[in-house]
Amino acid sequence: MSREYDLIVIGGGPGGSSAAITAAREGSRVLLLERGRFPRQKVCGEFVSTESLALLKWLLGESQQHLLQKALTLSESRLLLDGRIIHVPIDPPAASIARYDLDLALWNAAQQAGVTALQETTVQAIEGEDPFRVVTPSGEFGGRAVINATGRWSNLKLAENLPFGTRWLGLKAHFHGNGDLEASVDLYFFDGGYCGVQPVRGSDGSMLLNACALVSPGVASTLAEVLDRHPLLAGRSRAWTTTFEPVATFPVVLRQPVPVSGNVMNAGDAAGFVDPFIGDGIALALRGGNLAARNLYPFLNATAELKQSLEGYESAYRQVLSPAYRASSLLRKFMGVPRALRGAVLAACESSPRLASYLVEVTRSKPIELQPEFHQ
Repeated sequence: MSREYDLIVIGGGPGGSSAAITAAREGSRVLLLERGRFPRQKVCGEFVSTESLALLKWLLGESQQHLLQKALTLSESRLLLDGRIIHVPIDPPAASIARYDLDLALWNAAQQAGVTALQETTVQAIEGEDPFRVVTPSGEFGGRAVINATGRWSNLKLAENLPFGTRWLGLKAHFHGNGDLEASVDLYFFDGGYCGVQPVRGSDGSMLLNACALVSPGVASTLAEVLDRHPLLAGRSRAWTTTFEPVATFPVVLRQPVPVSGNVMNAGDAAGFVDPFIGDGIALALRGGNLAARNLYPFLNATAELKQSLEGYESAYRQVLSPAYRASSLLRKFMGVPRALRGAVLAACESSPRLASYLVEVTRSKPIELQPEFHQ
């Protein structure tokens, strides 16, 4: 196995796999390192928004297209807040894909693209620059460039020291719905958090429900407690049975993105964690990883300095992806205002699906100009 690469990507989730596949298909020698092992359960809403589906199809390649073929289509979202039910069309439709399957399919696609992919390999340090030295328990690897896609909490300590905001608890499980399989994304809001519910196909082809929640720790500490926080959700979930022990993550801190730290590009949650209720987290990871690799092309092809590629990525990220973070922050603040002040806006959304759709659309990241091969 070679120990010298053009690009080393740390973290094998959607952001890291996207970066690795994009660079490898351009001809770069790519090493992808993952400290865990796939497949695995992950706290995630499992909503893949329309904006990223063409890119995901290209990333998966011919060998992994079955993932999209079995994905469920989501054409409506329902927001349940303050005793109201706001119906929001999703047009074009989004897809529901279990992270257990998505991460593994992208990992396999990376290997098919020629990426050297190593699981259960923890990165201990990143040293130097061009070449960077990436230190692991298995030894050191050299790379001309490094992309950090290690998630929200990394032992690499590359991100700037940002002040902590509210610390949230994330919880998730899949359930047998016993006939409860409405093809919509339902967001149940309550004081101190919310829970999203949507149908998803299990690895064995069975039809399941994914329940994923974000709550203040003092509000609930288990998913069972979360389901009891909203009266409609409590009644709906009484017949559900879990398919695996709920998984949790803490703390979840919402913040604006940091695309570059020093001389390393950040992608996925390592760049920034967006509020899950906007449903753009997977799309931001896929598109951010792709943007990072594309902006490295000139440097890896010796037509630009690394600094220029870093500046190009940061500029592209802030122009294309950052608006989703700003919009979600505004919607989060709206959710926190007193109920009486929310009433007029909610009443207008309830009577006008077009207004509700507009409020959702402003949270979407801007379209990326796809390269010609994405359409093949």
